Amino acid sequence: MRRPLVLFDLDNTLVDRRGTLDGWAAEFVSRHGLGDEARTYVLGMVSERTYPSTFDTIRTRFRLTAPTEELWRLYCADIAAMVSCPREVLDGLDELRAAGWRVGVATNGAADIQWAKLRATGIANHVDGAFVSEEADARKPDVRHFALAAERCGVALEDGGWMVGDNPVNDVGGGHTAGLRTIWVDNGRPWDSRVPAPDHTVADVIDAIDRLLHIEADHVSTVS
Repeated sequence: MRRPLVLFDLDNTLVDRRGTLDGWAAEFVSRHGLGDEARTYVLGMVSERTYPSTFDTIRTRFRLTAPTEELWRLYCADIAAMVSCPREVLDGLDELRAAGWRVGVATNGAADIQWAKLRATGIANHVDGAFVSEEADARKPDVRHFALAAERCGVALEDGGWMVGDNPVNDVGGGHTAGLRTIWVDNGRPWDSRVPAPDHTVADVIDAIDRLLHIEADHVSTVS
């Protein structure tokens, strides 16, 4: 029997990026002797996506003496040390794989920081594969991103599957375009009715994993 595919977004789906960044920003401004206004600015700069060029801008704004490369290296190390993935999420990924799923991560961002998080949290050891957009200049919602993520898991995107994530456009919209069914992790937010709806909406990734396990159990029961 073919193993079904499920791809998970990383930030604010498998890990709490927002909470991690809040703590990091506080440490960053303290380390460099900056104030609350600087903390708000720095947090805004890294809130969406962070690349080395982000720190070039921050360095210039606050006249920091450390080179951009050093600021980026410390950022990757700091985030890796602070980020975590709940044990029940890792166990859920294992349970999906034990139930026959191919499990992968499909995430936008810089390869350095995203892989640092995947390894530090242990997620890399609990999935079949992961793809980061910078590795091939293919960002969600581009269908090529999902195809490369599926390939990392040893399957073809054309075989279908699921995408789980918190971003309505990148994860849900992109997943739909790629021919995947979708689960939206709402994180307490209402759905934007202007965007095509996901197949399922859940409160968090644990709920998504439970939903997938029930879907596969129902499928096995039906075909048997």
